[in-house]
Amino acid sequence: MQESAPQGVFSLCTMSARSTAVPIDKIRSPLWHFPFDRLGEQGFRMRLVSDPPGIARYPGGPNTVVSVHVGPSSYIRCRRGDDSHCGTAVHGDIDIMPAGMPSVWELREADMALVLGLSPALLDAVAEELDLDPRRVEIRNRFQIRDPQLENISWALKAQAESDQPCERLYLDSLAVSVAVRLVTCYSSVAERSEKQNGRMPDRRLRQVLSYIEDNIARDVSLAELAAVAGLSVSHFKSLFRASVGLPVHQYLIRRRVERAKTLLGERRLSIAAIALETGFSHQSHFARHMRLLLGVSPKALRDMLR
Repeated sequence: MQESAPQGVFSLCTMSARSTAVPIDKIRSPLWHFPFDRLGEQGFRMRLVSDPPGIARYPGGPNTVVSVHVGPSSYIRCRRGDDSHCGTAVHGDIDIMPAGMPSVWELREADMALVLGLSPALLDAVAEELDLDPRRVEIRNRFQIRDPQLENISWALKAQAESDQPCERLYLDSLAVSVAVRLVTCYSSVAERSEKQNGRMPDRRLRQVLSYIEDNIARDVSLAELAAVAGLSVSHFKSLFRASVGLPVHQYLIRRRVERAKTLLGERRLSIAAIALETGFSHQSHFARHMRLLLGVSPKALRDMLR
């Protein structure tokens, strides 16, 4: 997905629903002393991109792009440079596209992504602050990876896009720098490659579990069922899932149900009671309680806001 070039550092897609951002102290950048004036007016951009089924071609742009899959699962085939990948993209999957690299996407279903664009100047500034030579830092092309830290930063940025409340520029700049730090330290030519998963579930197994959750979100799936999909014992699955996603299985499932319900509320095809059942909540009051906890509004209020 290619990010556009609007004026200003942040191109925030205006949406009506409120969401709670991750507190800045939860995703604090190691560059706490970073000179934010070096970020520049065009240093970081963000927008939500939706593509219909079919083939989408994007020329390589000047910025490094991070694309985070948002919403239901969709089968995607993608070619970037000499590399290609195909598979089911699930909520939270991340693609990293180096600057100047064109891409071709073949989509079976409509796709939505949160697209972040980072300028060369921002990445160079971060590299220098990390005592690295920017000329040796080359961001690597990555397909459908899982990274809980980068994902959490992305959701904090998305929450700001969806909020109608003003946000301090320093907060947004700090998030932008945190994304750049993660790219340089983990997904570049100077990143240290670890042979260990650091207690996390292998990406292939995790993707199978997340895809299974998306396909069965209306069902009362059990821990044993999900552990079987991953090929793990229940106790081992619980610990690896939390380490990989950053949330216990139950909390992750509730969040995905609320997000799916939010989409259905915006479509206005089903009643609130029907949406509650469609997204796996036992009854309407159960649905309303979790939506208030996560989004701060009732289903009815959110539907009115999404008109």
